[in-house]
Amino acid sequence: MNKNTQPVKHGIAALSIIPVRQSASHRSEQVTQLLFGETYEVLLHKNKWLQIRCSLDEYEGWIDEAQYTEITKKEFDAIKLETSGIALDLLCSVTSSNNSIAVVTGSSLPDFDGINFKIGKEKFIYNGQALQADQIRSMNMLEKIALRFLNAPYLWGGRSPLGIDCSGFTQIVFKCLNYSLKRDAYQQAEMGKVVNFIEESQVGDLAFFNNDEGKIIHVGIILKDQKIIHASGRVRIDNIDHFGIFNAETKKYSHQLKIIKRIL
Repeated sequence: MNKNTQPVKHGIAALSIIPVRQSASHRSEQVTQLLFGETYEVLLHKNKWLQIRCSLDEYEGWIDEAQYTEITKKEFDAIKLETSGIALDLLCSVTSSNNSIAVVTGSSLPDFDGINFKIGKEKFIYNGQALQADQIRSMNMLEKIALRFLNAPYLWGGRSPLGIDCSGFTQIVFKCLNYSLKRDAYQQAEMGKVVNFIEESQVGDLAFFNNDEGKIIHVGIILKDQKIIHASGRVRIDNIDHFGIFNAETKKYSHQLKIIKRIL
């Protein structure tokens, strides 16, 4: 893109993972990531950076223009979560006549028919495990997808098995079930219906945790037998009760429970 031209208004992630930064600099904090196949709207062009708004969650940030791939508005409007396949393998390649690109769990496969999909005019093949748009999702499937991320390292702004934060983890797991969560924990806490007691929680409910000032800073997914899977240092499973998350390794509570929400 030439800086003397008007910025193109829509794009798609045609790389494995694209870092989205708080400001227009490689030294700026990573606030989220785009996974392969995810779309975005271009808001502003500044030097060699693009300010974007992610389609999945309306999160805004900056990407390097060298990682930008243009799509038309018609193509942008046609690519929706409900019409895309979702890659389930931790890491698998998509191939075309010109490219081979590694994609991670949660990547989008636009207009996927079980093997083939397209980005613009380029046709790709994906041979890994994936969920097609019309497949029925379930809480049992949610748990299986969540467990695939076990021991993934914690990474601020991360959304992949190679590095993920707490709300990125919950967002990607729910994306695999064709449900769009907001990006940050405090935003996700505004969604769904309140579950009043931990004893009433079900697999797939989201538990939110606050700091000493009462601000929600952490989220995890409830499993059966009063367990929770969450990203803290790594994706791990711990015990949860009405006080919060109990870490069996340290014999201490690591997070203070604020609220439980039922999203699905």
